[in-house]
Amino acid sequence: MGGFSFRSFTFMFIVAFLVWSSNVETCYARRGRHWRQTTTSSASLYKKKGKSHHHNNGSKSKPKHSSPPSMPTNPPRKGYDDVPSSTIFDVRSFGATGDGKTDDTKAFQAAWAAACKVEASTFVVPSQYVFLVGPISFSGPYCQHNIVFQLDGTIIAPVDAKSWGSGLMQWLEFTKLVGITVKGSGVIDGRGSVWWQDTPYDDPLDDELKLIIPLNKTSLRYPPIPLNSSLGGGKMPSIKPTALRFYGSFNVTVTGITIQNSQQCHLKFDNCIGVTVYNFTVSSPGDSPNTDGIHLQNSKDVLIRSSNIACGDDCVSIQTGCTNVYVHNINCGPGHGISIGSLGKDNTKACVSNITVKDVVMQNTMNGVRIKTWQGGSGSVQGVFFSNIQVSEVQLPIVIDQFYCDKSKCKNQSSAVALSGINFERIRGTYTVKPVHLACSDSMPCQDVTLTDIQLKPIQERYHMYDPYCWQTFGELYTPTLPPIDCLQVGKPSSNRIQGDHDQC
Repeated sequence: MGGFSFRSFTFMFIVAFLVWSSNVETCYARRGRHWRQTTTSSASLYKKKGKSHHHNNGSKSKPKHSSPPSMPTNPPRKGYDDVPSSTIFDVRSFGATGDGKTDDTKAFQAAWAAACKVEASTFVVPSQYVFLVGPISFSGPYCQHNIVFQLDGTIIAPVDAKSWGSGLMQWLEFTKLVGITVKGSGVIDGRGSVWWQDTPYDDPLDDELKLIIPLNKTSLRYPPIPLNSSLGGGKMPSIKPTALRFYGSFNVTVTGITIQNSQQCHLKFDNCIGVTVYNFTVSSPGDSPNTDGIHLQNSKDVLIRSSNIACGDDCVSIQTGCTNVYVHNINCGPGHGISIGSLGKDNTKACVSNITVKDVVMQNTMNGVRIKTWQGGSGSVQGVFFSNIQVSEVQLPIVIDQFYCDKSKCKNQSSAVALSGINFERIRGTYTVKPVHLACSDSMPCQDVTLTDIQLKPIQERYHMYDPYCWQTFGELYTPTLPPIDCLQVGKPSSNRIQGDHDQC
């Protein structure tokens, strides 16, 4: 009886323990299911609303920024599901119409004022809308960092003279910002024909036109571009704006967008550090005056790649104060090629260094790669590499011109911007006027100019053909060239004057 009781007790204890264990596991299992269900439901809800949180290696999620009190309800649009809605500022929620006729400038200003207050905000210009926007500045320096200007729609410029007053240097401008990104699949359209039509005949023209003489000796000056009279409203001012300009900014990115028919220069960077441009498109007629594609000035640490540029002036223009610039994988044409300069105008000092241009295709351009400086300047250009340039029917593939002048006549001056360490390698294809033009200063000859694997064949079209030309150019041919470039002088110039302090960079 005692044994039976002991066995019964043991059996009951085991049963009770199993029941208790089952309840504990069930409890934890339910907790697990409940937690997962809550998470799934929450994720679904956020996805439906277009929200999600970013996590960084298990750290706390970034706190959401509260909306400005005046910000209207702004549900995120398709394509921004990974961005918290509190950081999205759609111009249509601030009153923009997007019909291509109503002036949406004030709505853009209001949207920017709100986006400026929020770190990593997204300023949205939605697709399938056309926004008429007048001159505007998206400016810091008190804006938060890492703002994204998401351009998927189209922005067009006004074409009535009263919108521009006496003239402005830029149309859309971003100033004193950190981490600004302009991206998307949208278009900035300057509708520049109304400006090109009014271009006076005394406007500066590319000086290399003096080297291009038609067989029939007719003028190369472009005729006025036909204008649809339904566009303009009065004569446009003589000062033509740049379409998109960045000034005094750090870590700037431009990608995906197209700028077309700019009034003058398409994209400009002034006094910027850390610039990246890729998958970018410029589209303007080859006879649109002074419409550079990308213009760099006083900027450093610049990468421009994987872009298509068609314009009426330099595809890429590199001006004074630029260093550490890398340009590659560019399609250029029509246009005037890729240029350093012009430098030293009006006896100014110019400093440019460490420039690499490679893997470029140029078709039907005036120039290929060139350096152009004015007489009377000072400073230097050092460490330039032009490599793997494919040219097709380019008038002047290789140019150094230290006698640049965009007027009818310029006086001779003895001082010059010093050029040294200029390298041309693997430049191949066809030309229509002159394969090589190296015209250096008498008082400051070019030094350490090297040419490697130059293979250029002539195509006789409508221009006079010329042999390679060199003047006061010293350096070395590392390989035989086609055609032979016998005019390059080997070694160092014996009469080269020593640079003074005012020449040093």
